[in-house]
Amino acid sequence: MFEIMQKNVEKMIINYSPNFNLKKRDKNKIKYLIYHYTGMKNDKSAIKKLTSANSNVSCHYYITASGNLIRMVPDLYIAWHAGKSHWRNHESLNYNSIGIEISNPGHEHGYKNFNHNQVKSLIKISKFIIKKYKINKKNILGHSDIAPLRKIDPGEKFPWKLLYKNKIGIWHNINSRKIKTFRGKILESNLIKFINNLKKIGYRIEYSKSNELKKLIKIFQMRFRPELIDGKLDLECYMIAKSLVNLK
Repeated sequence: MFEIMQKNVEKMIINYSPNFNLKKRDKNKIKYLIYHYTGMKNDKSAIKKLTSANSNVSCHYYITASGNLIRMVPDLYIAWHAGKSHWRNHESLNYNSIGIEISNPGHEHGYKNFNHNQVKSLIKISKFIIKKYKINKKNILGHSDIAPLRKIDPGEKFPWKLLYKNKIGIWHNINSRKIKTFRGKILESNLIKFINNLKKIGYRIEYSKSNELKKLIKIFQMRFRPELIDGKLDLECYMIAKSLVNLK
């Protein structure tokens, strides 16, 4: 399977971006896989931006609206996709990550579900990257995870649970029927414990303003509880975070 995917990667469409660091990195530096949506109206505008020298943005792989895979920056070069970012003790995650952009208009232009062909390509390339660089399942993240005050992509419609079922990334292990009974039960008294659990998961917590904390909770909900995104800490969110901390 790995050898087949290697050949597919070698044969994939190439549309190189000029936006990357010229110095190669060692493959052992690659620790993270970061997902983004383009937030552009169509493939043409997204590809134009990602390959424009004036945009200062790029990615390693781009998945089109029809599910085709385009290579934009070779893996061992640092693409400019993460920006100012944090996860655990790492900052500026461009330096140690692979970035995948997936065509989607995003919240500004009519956010929609990621289609079957896109998800199929995403699973294939993700498995290939994870195996090649031995990426820990806890280091498979969305742009919003590593920059929660700036970014909301890939958003609440991103198929995190489906990826988890395909052994990509993490998900909580609480019974779905049981967890729903905790929804809406506000837990302000457990806020400190919840924040500490987010820190253990990897989120950078340095927010003292209530609106910033609310935004962080929304980002957490987008990924792990997309059915209700209100920025309020309830027992369901608390239990999910606690479950994620205990994952092996």
